[in-house]
Amino acid sequence: MSEDSPRVLVVDDDPDVALLVKTVLERRAGCIVDVAGDGLSAVERVAAVRPDVVVTDIEMPGLSGLELLAELRRTVPSVPVVVMTAHVSVEYAVSALRAQADEFLTKPLDNGKLVEAVMRLVEEGRRRREETRKPERVLAIGAHPDDVEIGVGGLLAAHARAQDEITILTLSRGARGGDADSRQNESLASADMLGARLFLKDLVDTEISGGGSTVRIIEEVVQEVQPTIVYTHSSHDRHQDHRAVSEATIVATRRVGTVACYQSPSSTIDFRPTRFVRIDHFLDDKLRLLERFGSQTASRDYLEPDFVTATARYWSRFGGGTAVEPLEVVRETAEFIGAHELTRRES
Repeated sequence: MSEDSPRVLVVDDDPDVALLVKTVLERRAGCIVDVAGDGLSAVERVAAVRPDVVVTDIEMPGLSGLELLAELRRTVPSVPVVVMTAHVSVEYAVSALRAQADEFLTKPLDNGKLVEAVMRLVEEGRRRREETRKPERVLAIGAHPDDVEIGVGGLLAAHARAQDEITILTLSRGARGGDADSRQNESLASADMLGARLFLKDLVDTEISGGGSTVRIIEEVVQEVQPTIVYTHSSHDRHQDHRAVSEATIVATRRVGTVACYQSPSSTIDFRPTRFVRIDHFLDDKLRLLERFGSQTASRDYLEPDFVTATARYWSRFGGGTAVEPLEVVRETAEFIGAHELTRRES
């Protein structure tokens, strides 16, 4: 199952019923199904797996289904909840509806109705999350012009589509890799296409430090931007500037909730991503971003559209779809879902 498969949490103290619901949803709807045996453990599982839909029994020890529903409405109001019970009565139905259940099913369950309700609510829940999400403040950090576009150009395009605030910090003008003025203009054109703010610093290309002045530069931008998500180089890289920027960023963004490292053409085989973000509908945007760096495309094979597309296609074997950008996640919070949720819906 791929990352965009519907995720459902089934809550029932009867293991046979839980297994039945799990099996039906997995086999007939292609869902990823987690199971909790009571309401209290369900609260913990919701926080851990972030399901698209919760399917819960009413009568359970400790925390009843209706009490669980009330708790979910308080903590994660956008998640749809299906309430199921063996006791068919007006009182139960009214109680469930008053507690804002999205669907009320009676046992023994009609498998067709269960699948129809869950799949309908999966789409409804994703729509709710997108409508209620707050814009992220994204900071993408690279050692040289075009680094962030190569690593997360598709994801930045998704952030732009989601109307997130995007800032790009480039720590050198890339003088060793071409004409610094040309590369500066290309960086500005790329940032303009994304609607991003650009900080272009002038550290010496190939001599960037992993501490001291580099950390201070990044800290100053972090202080000004207050990012919720940071993308930067991986430490698993042959280029000394990339390793240095990764090291400095990890220190300078220690109070940022989400930090993830992208792949560059000089990454080593030790680059081991833990998150695979589908960019099926943003690959063309990424290619257009890279076109802005015309001074590099003639001499850098890795900027060729076929190469970029093939790389994204390769990583799709882990993330599904037809194009993926891989990330090594350093820290992750719930806010990380934002643009990733958009890429999943777009795909």
